[in-house]
Amino acid sequence: MTTKPTQTDLLQELVYARGPCGQEDEVRVICERELNRHCDKVWVDTAGNVVGLVRGAPAGKGSGGQSSAIRVMAHMDELGMIVKRVDATGAIRVANICAVGGMRPGCFGQGPVDILADTGIVPGVLSLGPQHSTAETANVEEAKTKALDWSHLHVFTHKTAEELAKLGVHAGTRVAIARERRKLWETGDCVGGYFMDDRAAIVIALAAAAQLKAAKKRSPQDVYFVMTTEEECGGVGAAYASRTLPGDTTLALDVGPVCAEYGTEFRRDPIIAYGDARGLYCRALADALLGHARRLGQNAQCAVWECYGSDASIAKSFGQVARAGLLCIPTQNTHGYEIILRESLQTCADLLAAFLESGDGSTASYRNSRTR
Repeated sequence: MTTKPTQTDLLQELVYARGPCGQEDEVRVICERELNRHCDKVWVDTAGNVVGLVRGAPAGKGSGGQSSAIRVMAHMDELGMIVKRVDATGAIRVANICAVGGMRPGCFGQGPVDILADTGIVPGVLSLGPQHSTAETANVEEAKTKALDWSHLHVFTHKTAEELAKLGVHAGTRVAIARERRKLWETGDCVGGYFMDDRAAIVIALAAAAQLKAAKKRSPQDVYFVMTTEEECGGVGAAYASRTLPGDTTLALDVGPVCAEYGTEFRRDPIIAYGDARGLYCRALADALLGHARRLGQNAQCAVWECYGSDASIAKSFGQVARAGLLCIPTQNTHGYEIILRESLQTCADLLAAFLESGDGSTASYRNSRTR
């Protein structure tokens, strides 16, 4: 008897898939497969985004009109490294590939990495050098008293520069945390691992799409589930999808930092954002999410992020979307070894499904909104 895969099983599959910015192929395959189970139409656009369309009800305010559609986005890419150069010694020098928040070397530390060379995966080790050294070994000595920086590190492969060139390792080659380090860690009701940002959000989007299908109830509006590329490099895929797909509303799904300065807590309840470093989210959309959460008996949290940007807020800052929203899963250690509550995956999915079923993302709902 085959056991039905759980949300954690899907999350593990997604985390195992390597997806540095601009090279999200392994993640894309999974997203396309899963969206095909729940959507009326699925395709990959020219920016590499995977798009799944769930058509709205044939009549009413969501009758397929462009203004009534909503785009729900979760990004496929992950924090990663890019080869800056290969030294004559064969040491590979890497840089942070991400633009927003970024990957801090101290959060990932020394350890195995996968070099996504032209000819396949080349194993390596992100390395600092011997701690049993003096000021003569300048990079190690500096790292003893200062924060670890990319300039201190190199990737060790035990190959010459010539051998690496033949394997297709060069400036621009992506380097990802090795698959061996991607196994989820579970304790009690918690799940920990790298890249909950944004694989947990992909699970939430897929769970909501499954609920819409299982309910056999069409949303009043067309819903585009978009798994985007290059969010960590500036929201490139989201901006393209917001410009080219029908609709005026983009709702992003992402991790939400659990942090005293924001008043957010590590609990099952979703976090609804009202603003971040890129601008304000649509008040009516955030209020609608909050209202649905309360009707579901959820004690939703509200937040204004100051060191943050999402697919939705970045697209809005480019003028590619009229209304932006953000729904977050509470997450410990964002942009590090991230931890979520297993139950919060379903809680966020329930809220998203209820919101989409209501049609509150339609143009009409904003025209009729009132300040509360």
